[in-house]
Parts: sequence; structure tokens; C-alpha cells
Amino acid sequence: MPTSPARSSEPATDTPRRVTKRRGQTRRRLLDAAVEVFAENGLGRSTVEQICERGGYTRGAFYSNFASLDEMFFAMWEQRSSAMLAQIRLAADSSSIDLSGLTPAEKLRAGTELVLGVVPVDDQWYRINAEFTAHALRNPSLKKALAAREDTILETIVPILEKALHRLGRRVVGDPRVLGRALVALHDGTSVQCLIEDDDASARELRLELFTHVVAAYTEPDTTHTHTHRKEGSS
Repeated sequence: MPTSPARSSEPATDTPRRVTKRRGQTRRRLLDAAVEVFAENGLGRSTVEQICERGGYTRGAFYSNFASLDEMFFAMWEQRSSAMLAQIRLAADSSSIDLSGLTPAEKLRAGTELVLGVVPVDDQWYRINAEFTAHALRNPSLKKALAAREDTILETIVPILEKALHRLGRRVVGDPRVLGRALVALHDGTSVQCLIEDDDASARELRLELFTHVVAAYTEPDTTHTHTHRKEGSS
């Protein structure tokens, strides 16, 4: 991917910036504009000027918030990851589905479907993320920064996953991070299938089946959990 003066070869820095309410609004509008520009033009052909024009800001507004397009991407990635994790956490804690009367297999499928329902398969974001990943693979510092953020996501999502499985009467066999990585890889792969298949409903049904099978393969019935509930019910 070509590097322009607007795109630094260094990863996004963690230098804190004072974020006022107005500054926060400016950042959000610039990030929203960047999603549209990146998706339409591709990261390699997108410029700071195009993003500023789309968002209604000057170059000064951009550089007071982001050091480069790479840093902007990481801010965009973190914004979307935080929103997705919040939705997954809500779904995992949700009592909106009645699990009583369901078989263990039915419970697992119902729980998986509930969580998958809040994990977006977004055409715009997939194109942007795939393109930036290819860009990062050519740049060691960006690759390292991207890997660190993926690890952070994994560390956050594993406890949520374990809690959701506990509610379904299951527990992870072995290292929970292995299941987490398997699910991330499955999400990436099935997202492509959902986006390119003409029969979107069929692709999403297959996505659900695959997720359910993978979760089942990496987990087992939590007999301690079942025993606890029986004891509580008899008291």
C-alpha cells in the first residue's frame, strides 16, 4: 500500500490527548467520514483532504486529533471493537431467551445464535479491515501494534465467553484462549462467505451451525454447574 505524507509508517501512538466534548464530536465525525471514504476509495487511495471534505473539517482539525491515517484506523478499530464487545457482553448476560425445557444441544445453539446476532457482518468494515491488515503485514511496527490490539480483544472476550457458557451449563476444555482464537478465525472466514454469497440467509445459517459445532467441540457439560443448580432447586 503506498505511503503518503498523511500516512506514517509508525504505529499509532498512545500519547494522551485532552478530549473535550467538542473534540470528541469532531473525532467521531471524522471517523464516520473516514469509514465512507476508506470503503469507497480504498485505504491506499484515500487522503486526509478527502476525509476532511466528507466530514466538513479542515486539515488542522484532522491533525489535532490524529497523527496519521494509520493512527486514525486504529482509533476506528478500537471504537468499533469497544461497541461490539459491549453488545456481546449484553447478549451474554441477557435473560431474553428461555432455556428451560431445551436439550443441552438446543441451549448451546440458542446461546450461540443470541451472541452472533450482535456480531456484525459489515461489508464496509470488512473491506477496510482486510485492506489495513494487508498493509500492516508489510510493516513490522504496524503488524506488532495490530497483533497487540488483537490480543487485547481476546483477553476481554474470553471471560465474557466463559460466563456465557456457564449460563448454558458448559465449560471450556483446555485453554479458553484457544477457543477464543478459533471463534475469531471463524468469524473472519464466515464473514467473507456471508458477504459474497447470493443466498445471504443460507450463509448466515451455515455460520450459526459452524459456530455452534466449534463451541461444542471445545467445551463439555459443566457437571459442577448442573449439580449446583439441582442443589439450589431442592432447597
